[in-house]
Amino acid sequence: MFRLLLGCGTALLLFLLGHHASAQCGTDWCAGHVVDAVNDGCPCDFDCGSDAPCRKTCGCGTLLLWCGHPECIGGPDLSESLVTDRPDFTESSVTVGRRVLQVEMGYTFTEDTTAGTTTGSHSFPEVLFRYGILAEWLELRVGWNFGVESVAGLTNDGAEDLYLGFKIALTPQCDWLPEMALIPQTTVPTGADAFSADEVLPGLNWVYSWELTDRLSTAGSTQFNRAIDDGADEAYTEWAQSWTVAASLTDEVGAYAEWFAFFPHSADTAKPEHYFNGGFTYLLSNNVQWDIRAGVGLNDAADDYFLGTGLSVRFQ
Repeated sequence: MFRLLLGCGTALLLFLLGHHASAQCGTDWCAGHVVDAVNDGCPCDFDCGSDAPCRKTCGCGTLLLWCGHPECIGGPDLSESLVTDRPDFTESSVTVGRRVLQVEMGYTFTEDTTAGTTTGSHSFPEVLFRYGILAEWLELRVGWNFGVESVAGLTNDGAEDLYLGFKIALTPQCDWLPEMALIPQTTVPTGADAFSADEVLPGLNWVYSWELTDRLSTAGSTQFNRAIDDGADEAYTEWAQSWTVAASLTDEVGAYAEWFAFFPHSADTAKPEHYFNGGFTYLLSNNVQWDIRAGVGLNDAADDYFLGTGLSVRFQ
């Protein structure tokens, strides 16, 4: 299944990119293992160049390079603060780095009123383990969560299905050409009866981002996942689209605003859902980040609102 998803995703991306990026470009450039004296002997596993800043990584930071732009260095920079996938819906387009573990966790409260019935749910610990394996551009992802849902005075609680995936850092940003990542992912039916889909639900997530200035960035994601229609108990394809804008207000404080939506295809009862959310992040150190967020549904099918907070820690 993973090979099928990776093959389909790679074919789609190469079609979209045309001939601007290739594995051969990345192979040629990353083949050198040069330590530049300008960088004070920093043990880079690639050619930093005569005046490029040395990035503290252990190999090629991305799987591909934009052809004609070998000066564009991508991938994780462990000398800088951690980059997290939370608290927004849009995942980051960079991996954590080889042999680096990053743990992201949080809590979310969601409420929705439909036909006079109010549903409230609690979601925790929303833990996502991200670990760099084999190369700088490859990351293993394992997620687990527990849910509590109250409907008309009746409460269900239990573990949700296990999330498994890989993040593949595809390209660095070069001028208007985006930094990109591909995430083959799936859930497996390990959860409690009330929260499990009882089926394997694979999907693919394509993430793309741009740093506009030192303080401002923007990113989006396009993904599709197999899903189960709650009303008809039948499988369908759910597409999701998002766009986010983030700003560094100070060296420690960041903020973001985001739109995201779900679009069911061939579903009997599931309807499109649109959301707007925003939040703040605070760096306690280069390796620890705290966040808060809030969002509202923009149409009748969406939940009314949600609130959440979280903590992310990097171990290197």
